[in-house]
Amino acid sequence: MHIFYTPDLTISEQSYQLNEEESKHCSRVLRLKKGDRINLVNGSGGFFLAEITDDNPKKTALSIISKEDGFKKSDHYLHIAVAPTKNIDRIEWFLEKATEIGIQEISPIICERSERKDVKVDRLEKIMVSAMKQSLKAYLPKLNKALPFKDFIKQNASAEHKFIAHCLPNQKEELANNFKKNSHYLILIGPEGDFSEKEIEIALENGFLPITLGESRLRTETAALQACFEVNYLNR
Repeated sequence: MHIFYTPDLTISEQSYQLNEEESKHCSRVLRLKKGDRINLVNGSGGFFLAEITDDNPKKTALSIISKEDGFKKSDHYLHIAVAPTKNIDRIEWFLEKATEIGIQEISPIICERSERKDVKVDRLEKIMVSAMKQSLKAYLPKLNKALPFKDFIKQNASAEHKFIAHCLPNQKEELANNFKKNSHYLILIGPEGDFSEKEIEIALENGFLPITLGESRLRTETAALQACFEVNYLNR
Protein backbone atom coordinates (compact mmCIF):
# COMPACT_ATOMS: atom_id res chain seq x y z
CA MET A 1 0.00 0.00 0.00
CA HIS A 2 1.26 3.51 -0.84
CA ILE A 3 2.60 5.63 2.03
CA PHE A 4 2.49 9.43 2.25
CA TYR A 5 4.35 11.71 4.66
CA THR A 6 1.94 14.07 6.41
CA PRO A 7 3.91 15.88 9.17
CA ASP A 8 1.01 18.13 10.21
CA LEU A 9 -1.49 15.29 10.69
CA THR A 10 -2.37 14.79 14.35
CA ILE A 11 -3.63 11.59 15.93
CA SER A 12 -6.99 13.22 16.77
CA GLU A 13 -8.03 14.14 13.21
CA GLN A 14 -10.76 12.22 11.39
CA SER A 15 -10.18 13.72 7.95
CA TYR A 16 -7.23 15.20 6.09
CA GLN A 17 -6.29 16.94 2.86
CA LEU A 18 -3.02 16.25 1.09
CA ASN A 19 -1.00 19.27 0.01
CA GLU A 20 -0.78 20.10 -3.68
CA GLU A 21 2.49 18.23 -4.28
CA GLU A 22 1.29 15.03 -2.58
CA SER A 23 -2.14 15.35 -4.19
CA LYS A 24 -0.56 15.47 -7.65
CA HIS A 25 1.60 12.46 -6.83
CA CYS A 26 -1.41 10.57 -5.51
CA SER A 27 -3.85 11.19 -8.37
CA ARG A 28 -1.69 11.81 -11.43
CA VAL A 29 1.45 9.75 -10.81
CA LEU A 30 0.01 6.82 -8.85
CA ARG A 31 -3.44 7.21 -10.47
CA LEU A 32 -5.27 6.51 -7.22
CA LYS A 33 -9.00 7.13 -7.24
CA LYS A 34 -11.85 7.80 -4.85
CA GLY A 35 -12.31 4.75 -2.63
CA ASP A 36 -8.66 3.69 -2.76
CA ARG A 37 -6.84 3.32 0.54
CA ILE A 38 -3.42 4.63 1.50
CA ASN A 39 -1.22 4.83 4.59
CA LEU A 40 -0.02 8.06 6.17
CA VAL A 41 2.86 8.68 8.59
CA ASN A 42 3.48 11.96 10.39
CA GLY A 43 7.11 11.38 11.42
CA SER A 44 6.31 11.57 15.13
CA GLY A 45 4.84 8.12 15.65
CA GLY A 46 1.45 8.42 13.99
CA PHE A 47 0.53 5.69 11.48
CA PHE A 48 -2.82 6.03 9.68
CA LEU A 49 -5.03 4.12 7.27
CA ALA A 50 -7.04 6.50 5.10
CA GLU A 51 -9.52 6.32 2.24
CA ILE A 52 -9.62 8.80 -0.62
CA THR A 53 -12.92 10.67 -0.61
CA ASP A 54 -12.04 13.17 -3.35
CA ASP A 55 -9.22 12.50 -5.83
CA ASN A 56 -8.78 16.16 -6.76
CA PRO A 57 -5.18 16.46 -8.11
CA LYS A 58 -4.62 19.71 -6.18
CA LYS A 59 -6.32 18.90 -2.88
CA THR A 60 -6.95 15.19 -2.43
CA ALA A 61 -9.34 14.65 0.49
CA LEU A 62 -9.07 11.68 2.84
CA SER A 63 -11.13 10.05 5.53
CA ILE A 64 -9.11 8.53 8.39
CA ILE A 65 -10.19 4.92 8.92
CA SER A 66 -7.76 3.86 11.64
CA LYS A 67 -4.81 5.29 13.48
CA GLU A 68 -2.01 4.15 15.77
CA ASP A 69 0.15 6.39 17.93
CA GLY A 70 3.69 5.34 18.84
CA PHE A 71 3.85 2.97 15.85
CA LYS A 72 6.91 0.69 16.22
CA LYS A 73 8.42 3.05 18.78
CA SER A 74 11.95 2.07 19.79
CA ASP A 75 12.79 1.32 23.43
CA HIS A 76 16.15 3.05 23.04
CA TYR A 77 17.42 6.38 21.68
CA LEU A 78 20.45 6.53 19.39
CA HIS A 79 22.16 9.81 18.56
CA ILE A 80 25.12 9.64 16.16
CA ALA A 81 27.33 12.67 15.64
CA VAL A 82 29.30 12.24 12.43
CA ALA A 83 31.74 14.38 10.47
CA PRO A 84 30.25 15.06 6.99
CA THR A 85 32.28 13.56 4.16
CA LYS A 86 33.73 15.53 1.25
CA ASN A 87 31.48 13.56 -1.10
CA ILE A 88 28.03 14.29 0.32
CA ASP A 89 26.62 11.21 -1.47
CA ARG A 90 28.27 9.05 1.15
CA ILE A 91 26.54 10.82 4.03
CA GLU A 92 23.27 10.64 2.12
CA TRP A 93 23.80 6.86 1.88
CA PHE A 94 24.42 6.66 5.63
CA LEU A 95 21.30 8.64 6.46
CA GLU A 96 19.17 6.48 4.19
CA LYS A 97 20.42 3.20 5.65
CA ALA A 98 20.48 4.39 9.26
CA THR A 99 16.87 5.56 8.95
CA GLU A 100 15.89 2.16 7.61
CA ILE A 101 17.74 0.30 10.39
CA GLY A 102 16.68 2.65 13.17
CA ILE A 103 18.15 5.89 14.50
CA GLN A 104 16.59 8.77 16.40
CA GLU A 105 18.99 11.70 15.94
CA ILE A 106 21.94 12.70 13.73
CA SER A 107 24.29 15.64 14.22
CA PRO A 108 26.88 16.68 11.62
CA ILE A 109 30.04 17.79 13.46
CA ILE A 110 32.83 19.88 11.96
CA CYS A 111 36.21 18.60 13.11
CA GLU A 112 39.77 19.83 12.65
CA ARG A 113 40.32 17.40 9.78
CA SER A 114 36.86 17.69 8.22
CA GLU A 115 36.94 18.01 4.43
CA ARG A 116 33.41 19.46 4.33
CA LYS A 117 32.40 22.46 6.43
CA ASP A 118 28.77 22.90 5.40
CA VAL A 119 25.71 20.65 5.19
CA LYS A 120 22.43 21.38 3.40
CA VAL A 121 19.89 19.89 5.77
CA ASP A 122 16.82 20.22 3.50
CA ARG A 123 18.03 17.74 0.87
CA LEU A 124 19.18 15.28 3.52
CA GLU A 125 15.79 15.39 5.23
CA LYS A 126 14.06 14.44 1.96
CA ILE A 127 16.27 11.35 1.74
CA MET A 128 15.36 10.43 5.31
CA VAL A 129 11.64 10.89 4.63
CA SER A 130 11.88 8.52 1.66
CA ALA A 131 13.78 5.96 3.76
CA MET A 132 11.24 6.25 6.58
CA LYS A 133 8.40 5.43 4.19
CA GLN A 134 10.38 2.65 2.50
CA SER A 135 11.05 0.90 5.83
CA LEU A 136 7.48 1.31 7.15
CA LYS A 137 8.46 3.55 10.05
CA ALA A 138 6.44 6.36 11.58
CA TYR A 139 9.30 8.25 13.22
CA LEU A 140 11.51 10.61 11.23
CA PRO A 141 14.98 10.96 12.80
CA LYS A 142 15.93 14.42 13.99
CA LEU A 143 18.64 15.98 11.83
CA ASN A 144 20.50 18.85 13.49
CA LYS A 145 22.45 21.66 11.92
CA ALA A 146 26.21 21.22 11.71
CA LEU A 147 28.20 22.34 14.74
CA PRO A 148 31.93 22.69 15.43
CA PHE A 149 33.22 19.73 17.44
CA LYS A 150 33.92 21.70 20.64
CA ASP A 151 30.49 23.35 20.60
CA PHE A 152 28.80 20.00 20.12
CA ILE A 153 30.68 18.44 23.05
CA LYS A 154 29.78 21.38 25.26
CA GLN A 155 26.08 21.05 24.40
CA ASN A 156 25.98 17.28 24.90
CA ALA A 157 28.28 16.74 27.87
CA SER A 158 25.36 15.47 29.98
CA ALA A 159 24.29 12.68 27.60
CA GLU A 160 23.60 9.38 29.37
CA HIS A 161 25.91 6.92 27.57
CA LYS A 162 28.64 8.60 25.49
CA PHE A 163 31.15 6.92 23.19
CA ILE A 164 33.84 8.01 20.75
CA ALA A 165 35.09 5.72 17.98
CA HIS A 166 38.61 6.64 16.87
CA CYS A 167 41.59 4.98 15.21
CA LEU A 168 44.46 5.79 17.57
CA PRO A 169 46.06 2.74 19.24
CA ASN A 170 44.79 3.77 22.66
CA GLN A 171 42.98 1.27 24.83
CA LYS A 172 39.44 0.87 23.53
CA GLU A 173 36.54 -1.35 24.48
CA GLU A 174 33.96 -3.23 22.47
CA LEU A 175 30.66 -1.37 22.55
CA ALA A 176 28.96 -4.49 23.95
CA ASN A 177 31.24 -4.43 27.01
CA ASN A 178 29.90 -1.04 28.12
CA PHE A 179 26.29 -1.43 27.05
CA LYS A 180 23.01 -1.02 28.88
CA LYS A 181 19.85 -1.95 27.00
CA ASN A 182 17.00 0.47 26.35
CA SER A 183 19.04 3.58 27.10
CA HIS A 184 20.10 6.83 25.45
CA TYR A 185 23.34 6.54 23.44
CA LEU A 186 25.55 9.17 21.84
CA ILE A 187 28.35 7.99 19.53
CA LEU A 188 30.96 10.23 17.88
CA ILE A 189 32.28 9.28 14.42
CA GLY A 190 35.16 11.31 12.99
CA PRO A 191 36.23 12.39 9.50
CA GLU A 192 38.34 10.32 7.08
CA GLY A 193 41.53 11.56 8.74
CA ASP A 194 40.12 10.65 12.17
CA PHE A 195 39.67 12.92 15.15
CA SER A 196 42.74 14.90 16.16
CA GLU A 197 44.49 13.93 19.39
CA LYS A 198 43.20 17.14 20.95
CA GLU A 199 39.60 16.31 20.01
CA ILE A 200 39.93 12.83 21.46
CA GLU A 201 41.35 14.34 24.64
CA ILE A 202 38.42 16.78 24.90
CA ALA A 203 35.92 13.95 24.45
CA LEU A 204 37.58 11.80 27.10
CA GLU A 205 37.70 14.73 29.52
CA ASN A 206 33.93 15.07 29.05
CA GLY A 207 33.18 11.46 29.88
CA PHE A 208 33.13 9.84 26.44
CA LEU A 209 34.32 6.23 26.46
CA PRO A 210 36.65 5.15 23.61
CA ILE A 211 35.28 2.20 21.62
CA THR A 212 36.35 0.05 18.68
CA LEU A 213 34.06 -0.89 15.80
CA GLY A 214 36.21 -3.82 14.73
CA GLU A 215 39.67 -4.43 13.30
CA SER A 216 38.95 -3.09 9.81
CA ARG A 217 39.73 0.53 8.95
CA LEU A 218 36.31 1.87 8.00
CA ARG A 219 35.22 4.89 6.02
CA THR A 220 33.33 7.52 7.96
CA GLU A 221 29.87 6.57 6.71
CA THR A 222 30.59 2.84 7.14
CA ALA A 223 31.74 3.36 10.73
CA ALA A 224 28.62 5.38 11.48
CA LEU A 225 26.39 2.68 10.01
CA GLN A 226 28.28 -0.04 11.88
CA ALA A 227 27.65 1.82 15.14
CA CYS A 228 23.98 2.15 14.23
CA PHE A 229 23.71 -1.57 13.49
CA GLU A 230 25.51 -2.59 16.71
CA VAL A 231 23.25 -0.49 18.93
CA ASN A 232 20.10 -1.85 17.29
CA TYR A 233 21.40 -5.42 17.40
CA LEU A 234 22.34 -5.19 21.08
CA ASN A 235 18.89 -3.82 21.87
CA ARG A 236 17.01 -6.68 20.25
